[in-house]
Amino acid sequence: MTTMNLEAEKSAVKSVLDRYITSVENADIDSYAKNVVHDQDMVNFGTDASECIVGWAALREVMQAQNAALSGTKITQRDVTINVSPEGRFAWATSLWDFKATMGGQAIELPVRCTWILEKREAEWELVHFHKSVGMTG
Repeated sequence: MTTMNLEAEKSAVKSVLDRYITSVENADIDSYAKNVVHDQDMVNFGTDASECIVGWAALREVMQAQNAALSGTKITQRDVTINVSPEGRFAWATSLWDFKATMGGQAIELPVRCTWILEKREAEWELVHFHKSVGMTG
């Protein structure tokens, strides 16, 4: 049985979250695709009440539509907490985003609460689920 380096695993998970943000900011669907699993039965929840996104194909469509609709996206992530299961196969994290972008010429700012679940597949951490919701301001 190998001993897991907890801090190294947490750092690797944080890197996935950071790469996810960078791919969203850059509207780079290819980079985005490298951070999430491509399972047909994965389920993710976006910030809109109707956003129950099932499967990689649907998630890809949602992200492509978001990339087309938004410009100048900037995400500031804070209050990141990361936990890793004792055997090192699963991780879960939470973070808060200050999300800014332009849509239809209008600046938008959203306080987004994020929950992430990752699985280690073939020695790499990948997102298997996320849930995002818009928090209250002020």
